[in-house]
Amino acid sequence: MSKVRDRMEDFKDAVRHSALSLGYSESKLAAIMAKFIIHAPRQRSPFTRAALKTMESIGALEQFMLKHRKDYVDLHRTTEQERDSIEHEVSAFIKACQEQIDVLKNSINDDEANSKGWLGIRTDYSNADTIAHKHGVVLILSERLHSVTSQFDKLRAIRFQDTINRATPRRKLKRIANSEPADASNSNNLELREPNELQPEPLTVQQQLLDDETRALQVELTNLLDAVQQTETKMVEMSALNHLMSTHVLQQAQQIEQLYDQAVEATKNVELGNKEISKAIQRNSGSRTFLLLFIVLLTFSVLFLDWYN
Repeated sequence: MSKVRDRMEDFKDAVRHSALSLGYSESKLAAIMAKFIIHAPRQRSPFTRAALKTMESIGALEQFMLKHRKDYVDLHRTTEQERDSIEHEVSAFIKACQEQIDVLKNSINDDEANSKGWLGIRTDYSNADTIAHKHGVVLILSERLHSVTSQFDKLRAIRFQDTINRATPRRKLKRIANSEPADASNSNNLELREPNELQPEPLTVQQQLLDDETRALQVELTNLLDAVQQTETKMVEMSALNHLMSTHVLQQAQQIEQLYDQAVEATKNVELGNKEISKAIQRNSGSRTFLLLFIVLLTFSVLFLDWYN
């Protein structure tokens, strides 16, 4: 039995000489061989790049919140202006991430519209799987953004509660402080009236009028301060409710995405059901044809046997 000879090196030399005769240089041949050994990485699609960028933005938002959490909650570390600045930056982050997610949703809708045929029937089922995968990616990004915003909602609730707690005792202390000077002024007037009973009556009337005007101004300023503090508390509550409403709207968007996925699955099930029904109709028609032929042949057999007898 003859021995098997390895001719791979001869084949490589033949290919190399052929490539050199066709004008390929040594560097170009080395680059081609390197491509066979080390494959180049696949180019990511624009949707994948945008989704990864959105995930990075959400991660940066979460890191920013963890970094400034104590500064935002602790009243003694920062001022109100600094806390408002942190809240504004977080809101801008959330808005930018939501806009990126909306762009991804619009691209999915465009791909889905292009994948449908003339009568609105899906023609490419592999593209349908890709669109379903993209919907899942958008849903994951929405859930991640919602978890981050819920953490920030808790921090805002703590801050608003601290603001309300600080505003309530301050209002009570100012009411007590305004009532004490009024009582002191009444006692001083009584003490001053006793030694000055011999003074003329017009001076006493003028002093009484000034005291009445002072009390009226104090009452008016107290009422105005109470109204301003009530307005401030209501504005804080309205801001918190507005943010909670935006959070609920995001939850409804996620529920709409789930309903859409269920609708897509139901459409696929309906298409499969229509195919099975058409197959059942074909089998039924074939069985009826076979039964009719059997009856005809049986009839002719009976007639033939009767004629033969």
